[in-house]
Amino acid sequence: MAKILLSLFFLTLLWADHHNHTNALIKEDSPYLQQHAHNPVNWYPWGKEAFEKAEKEHKLIFLSIGYSTCHWCHVMEEESFTDEEVAKLLNKDYISIKVDREEYPQIDKKYQQLYMAAYVERGGWPLSVFFSPEAKVFHLATYIPKEEGYGSKGMMKMLPSFVKMYQKEPQKFQQYIEKYQISAIKGITQQSVKTKLTLDTMDRFVEETEKEFDSKNGGFAKRPKFPEASKIALLLDVYRINGNRQAFHMAEKTLRKMAEGGIYDQIGGGFFRYTTDEAWQIPHFEKMLYTNAELIPVYVTMFELTKDPLYKRIVNETIRQMEKHFMRSGLYLSASDADSDGEEGGYFIYSYEDVYNGLIEQGSKKSDIKEALAYLGIEEDGNIDGEFSHAHIVGSKKPAKLAEVKAYLKKLRKKRTFPFVDTKVITAWNAMMIKALFSATKLNDHYLELAGKRLDMLLKVMRTKDILYHQTLLGKRPKQKGLLEDYAFMMDALIEGYLRTHKKNYLTELRSLSKEALKKFYRNKRWFLSDDGMEAYADFDDRYYTSALSVMLEDLVRVASLTEKLEYNEIVKQTIKYSGAVLQNSPANAPKLVDVFLRLKMGDVIIKSRSQNLINAKKEIETFKYPFILSKIEESDKYLACRVNSCFAYDANITKLLKKIERITDVKRKP
Repeated sequence: MAKILLSLFFLTLLWADHHNHTNALIKEDSPYLQQHAHNPVNWYPWGKEAFEKAEKEHKLIFLSIGYSTCHWCHVMEEESFTDEEVAKLLNKDYISIKVDREEYPQIDKKYQQLYMAAYVERGGWPLSVFFSPEAKVFHLATYIPKEEGYGSKGMMKMLPSFVKMYQKEPQKFQQYIEKYQISAIKGITQQSVKTKLTLDTMDRFVEETEKEFDSKNGGFAKRPKFPEASKIALLLDVYRINGNRQAFHMAEKTLRKMAEGGIYDQIGGGFFRYTTDEAWQIPHFEKMLYTNAELIPVYVTMFELTKDPLYKRIVNETIRQMEKHFMRSGLYLSASDADSDGEEGGYFIYSYEDVYNGLIEQGSKKSDIKEALAYLGIEEDGNIDGEFSHAHIVGSKKPAKLAEVKAYLKKLRKKRTFPFVDTKVITAWNAMMIKALFSATKLNDHYLELAGKRLDMLLKVMRTKDILYHQTLLGKRPKQKGLLEDYAFMMDALIEGYLRTHKKNYLTELRSLSKEALKKFYRNKRWFLSDDGMEAYADFDDRYYTSALSVMLEDLVRVASLTEKLEYNEIVKQTIKYSGAVLQNSPANAPKLVDVFLRLKMGDVIIKSRSQNLINAKKEIETFKYPFILSKIEESDKYLACRVNSCFAYDANITKLLKKIERITDVKRKP
């Protein structure tokens, strides 16, 4: 008893020690900032107070950008931000600022772009930015260890060395600033399209993608490996346009390998953010709403093309997972952590011995257990961390008792602590998920009601008095006004919703959001991520999730088709002309922009008819091979096939009309 009391005493001391520091983050709503509110570092939130204090006191500025489910952000906090020695250095000579990248993606994007321009490689999180007292960048890094290592001086050496340089070597310090100023100019320089773009862009995209394609495992990189949903979606669009078998093969191989791999939660459903290996086996275990939302429509399309039940199962399981763990009060939360009770992946991994013995105790046959565990890749020696295994499909024949074994594995999880879930509600990511639900109605009509409910709730909470907001916490009023990504993905969801339901209010909302977006984010032929003075330029990078700018451009093309606002197409053409050189130089780096260009070049086809006709023809329209098909209600007993400003065919029979459209849109088949 005395030992127990002594242990409790020391635990109380540890808790008290952790909480005897409180900084300015305690007043912030962000769960990520709250995680740092009791660090000994005297953190400030992003804002005038911190920058004015730095300039007044002639102190350097340290900006740390991360998010609540970021593994290496947690590592850096544990090593440095909870450490008294590091805190002493920061508090003495720096003003320290913490930013949640999900709360302020425009700030993150600005400095990630600068990192890319300076080092010609991607950054990541945490992102560490060092400024002069006048807020001029003089150093950029990602994760920095406390002590020297990982190619870094470490915080203990780096922090005083920067102070010494600032105070004793002003010329050298100025050189550091100038280096990043040159990089900043390089990073924002517009590259105009120099020659006329043609449909050859589509073929060059496939050729480029083939060079980076992993023919053994699928995917488009060695490691780390991200799903890159927009790239897969474009491959499938290319196949639907010209029958390119290699495009289909790359998409199909990747989707199958992911569905069978460790990036997919084989027991609970849903995708992890990325894997650290080439074979999709070893993930960082955080689940992001956007990762899952963007993959669902791609799996829907693959099921439509193949009718393989695997893809339908992935769609259904992923939606169930998002509804179970990410849904609160009709809105989706942003992400779940990799760690559970302090162990990375602890909720998801299994000990072979524990599982085997548990199944024996409940009466399962040894042969059935061994067969199912072998199929799931759960090994006696472990496959991920010591004796532990992470499930992934390694067999070709489905075991007879697989369902029974998976049910037991789910039962084990119920005894574990589910990872921390960030309770931010982000408009853009919710809209992605709502679009996914509307897309899934192609597989099952029951998703239509759910999608409508989720969209109505999102608009109710995040769209008030003609203002669209970016994010909020459950139960709180949103305060931060919408960013380009919120407008882009909300419009995307509304378009998908309109095509499934033809509700007039969706079209009305689309018109309003289009006007607002152009007014807020489009200035002097450039697009910005926000209208808050950050001067963060929108780009076409699709790696983590689809470029908001590319989605916005596609939205405008489709809104032009649905509402005959032809000037929107001109804005899209202008954007591509003045900043779309990536289409000429490296189309595989901007797949969504390639998709927008193909839509613009080949043209939307809008099928018009009265409501009941469109309902009757729903399946035929949705499964038609040409990817740029829209539909709109018009009081006509016949079906009309139209371009943006004129109709070119009509028929009382939808099958005959689609054959006419096929002849108009036919492109030479590719082997």
